[in-house]
Amino acid sequence: MMDQSYLTAEGAARLKDELEMLKGPEREAMAKRLRAAIQQGDLSENADYHKAKEDQAFLEGRIQELEFLLKNAIIVETQNGHYDKVDIGARVTIQEEDMQPEVFTLVGAKETDPRNGRISNESPIGRALFGKHVGDIVAVETPGGEVHLRIISIE
Repeated sequence: MMDQSYLTAEGAARLKDELEMLKGPEREAMAKRLRAAIQQGDLSENADYHKAKEDQAFLEGRIQELEFLLKNAIIVETQNGHYDKVDIGARVTIQEEDMQPEVFTLVGAKETDPRNGRISNESPIGRALFGKHVGDIVAVETPGGEVHLRIISIE
């Protein structure tokens, strides 16, 4: 399961939008930058040209990465609040012993955004929660030692 890339439908849509932007307006802007740099003359000492070529390589690399990911990822449809166990796309409320409850959405690794509560199915907490049910207590190894998390709800 963990060697496969997963995306929520929302995440796949965001990546498709990024891909369209990169292949359209971004690529066009890059071509203009390259043409302008080439028109400056001697390419061997032209910093603008070398920077534009470097940026172009990064742009094309990102396009290839997105195309590969979107072609090969498993798209997981959100189940509209009907989760009987923790799965990708589920919003999970967990609580560590005497702490306040925390809410996370389990997503594929390419959608991870911990500051916004989106944790990867490949993270230590994501792996521990995956497939578990409301009421289960999971042990997670953290840099500060093992913690125990109770699953309060799954939406």
